[in-house]
Amino acid sequence: MTETSYHFDTLAVRAGHRRTPENEHAEPIFATSSFVFDNAAQAAARFSGDEPGNIYARFTNPTVQIFERRLAALEGGESCVATASGMAAITAICIGFLSAGDHLVSSRSIFGTTTVLFDKYLTRFGIETSFVDLTDLESWKAAIRPNTRLLFVETPSNPLTEVADITELADLAHAHDCLLVVDNCFCTPALQKPLQLGADLIVHSATKYLDGQGRIVGGAVVGDQQRVGEEIFGVIRSTGPTMSPFNAWVALKGLETLSLRMKAHSDNALALANYLSNHSQIERVYYPGLSSHPQYELAKKQQSGFGGVLSFVVRGGREKAWSVIDNTSMLSITANLGDVKSTITHPATTTHARISDEQKVQTGIAEGLIRVAVGLESIEDIIADLTQGLDA
Repeated sequence: MTETSYHFDTLAVRAGHRRTPENEHAEPIFATSSFVFDNAAQAAARFSGDEPGNIYARFTNPTVQIFERRLAALEGGESCVATASGMAAITAICIGFLSAGDHLVSSRSIFGTTTVLFDKYLTRFGIETSFVDLTDLESWKAAIRPNTRLLFVETPSNPLTEVADITELADLAHAHDCLLVVDNCFCTPALQKPLQLGADLIVHSATKYLDGQGRIVGGAVVGDQQRVGEEIFGVIRSTGPTMSPFNAWVALKGLETLSLRMKAHSDNALALANYLSNHSQIERVYYPGLSSHPQYELAKKQQSGFGGVLSFVVRGGREKAWSVIDNTSMLSITANLGDVKSTITHPATTTHARISDEQKVQTGIAEGLIRVAVGLESIEDIIADLTQGLDA
């Protein structure tokens, strides 16, 4: 058998590890900043690219490479480049594929810091961004210009869990010689394979579900050999937002249980969403696993599960939302997600605090909105803790 014949769960445990002469069973951590050459000629050959091999840990580290090979195998990509964070991965794509005078189109429903990157920092380099409704294909079409180079989408979105039709957006992007970039953080390859649906590049925050226990910060870009293995690798080599060997090793351990965890997260989140849908204090629940969700049928079609993140609007605005959060006792009040521990946050004043009030209205970030990343505790305890908050 070869890796190409392995199923997903086997790849998550086995892919990418090439044993050293020490014949270790678990993946090793190469805690070194540099590598020694046999002679001057080998050093020259490595630096020129004539001979493959390790040079300097900013861009070649065996532990990081195991993580990259494994995640590429899980996503069905040819190449993966690991980065210091999810935002570093998105920034690397922008540096690698955009120039002054270029234009990108992004859905409005994205992580607040990604909006700031596009809206504030890229404009300093002459790169414009148009923000559109994630689910309105006509608005995507209308936003494309002759100088558009890239379409960016987060699906399901943060925090309203809107679902984009990846195949439709891929067809649109390719018809205009653009790249489609999909942030696959919420689903991971355990639940969604954007490359198979036509996407060109995938970005991950390894900080979230890939690690799965809130231990590290990291990111990754996955795609083909030319765009990722050469272009993105070149950006990381020159600019330096590298994933550390230790963080890569921790994320590798997370990948081993990814499929099991994502199924458990999805099961708990669906149970919680159904409960919240019938609570008198709640105006609306956002979760793609509910039949009331506008993209429920699409989510069933392109995802194998609905994920662990949901959000809901409580009656009474910010005051009530903060009261609900403050009166839970088990849920962790933190803006991170993807952890085995359930987390709760108020997006308008945390994850999306840096975007304008107008942008919050456009993206549906209401003052009464609460996001919960449902963990792996007993669902009875999660429901009881949120009920305590809602009834306070």
